[in-house]
Amino acid sequence: MISILITGGAGFIGSNFIPYFLDKYPDYRIINLDLLTYAGSLENLKEVENHSRYRFIKGNICNRELVEYIFNEYDIRGMIHFAAESHVDNSIKNPGVFVETNVIGTYTLIDVAKNYWMERPFVYKKEYKNCRFHHISTDEVYGILGEVGLFTEKTPCAPNSPYSASKAASDMIVRSYNKTYGLNTVITNCSNNYGPKQHDEKLIPTIIRSAIRGRSIPIYGDGKNIRDWLYVLDHSEGIDLVYHKGRAGETYNIGGENERTNIYCE
Repeated sequence: MISILITGGAGFIGSNFIPYFLDKYPDYRIINLDLLTYAGSLENLKEVENHSRYRFIKGNICNRELVEYIFNEYDIRGMIHFAAESHVDNSIKNPGVFVETNVIGTYTLIDVAKNYWMERPFVYKKEYKNCRFHHISTDEVYGILGEVGLFTEKTPCAPNSPYSASKAASDMIVRSYNKTYGLNTVITNCSNNYGPKQHDEKLIPTIIRSAIRGRSIPIYGDGKNIRDWLYVLDHSEGIDLVYHKGRAGETYNIGGENERTNIYCE
């Protein structure tokens, strides 16, 4: 049985990914580390709460002692790191929380993984030679999507909010551990997800809820910001593919090729 640590698995994307992963890979045991902030709920994981290959641990990814305990207790052989503060408006009001979770938390996780799996830079311990750290990021690190064209893996970083800046910083930490220590890392930058279990604060749930109640639909700014919409289970398949087949040290963009302004209407 191979133990995979998933962080933030009680959130929207993680709670869709975990049942998918458990069902597809019968030789994987999933350890889910989540602090259960406002965006995460165990209600999202009711279908797997009693699964024989699933364990939930409530805790903070910045707690190094806890992360080290999990690695030693469960002999972690891979990590998929979803956990993040992710709401732009909240990052404007309280940027420090985003730096703490997204930057310091990512550093803590990847440093523990490096120390557990590797003897020294570019030399893995024999039994851990295939262990991988997969960092889930966002296309918001690239800035604003224009009316023509798509973000690519070569698009320069141009974050425009404390949220996207903290994610760009965490991406760079992951990159540095590959280049400096030879850690087997991959990064995926996804576009805007939608689907089951999404938090009420997000755009599509807000629009649906407002429309059902006959209320005016709130739109950020002038509504002309362009978003690429990606179904969350399509995203899960993309993560699966990159985790198992991606080239170490690479970044992969996962999108839905559904670019729309927030006020788009057919």
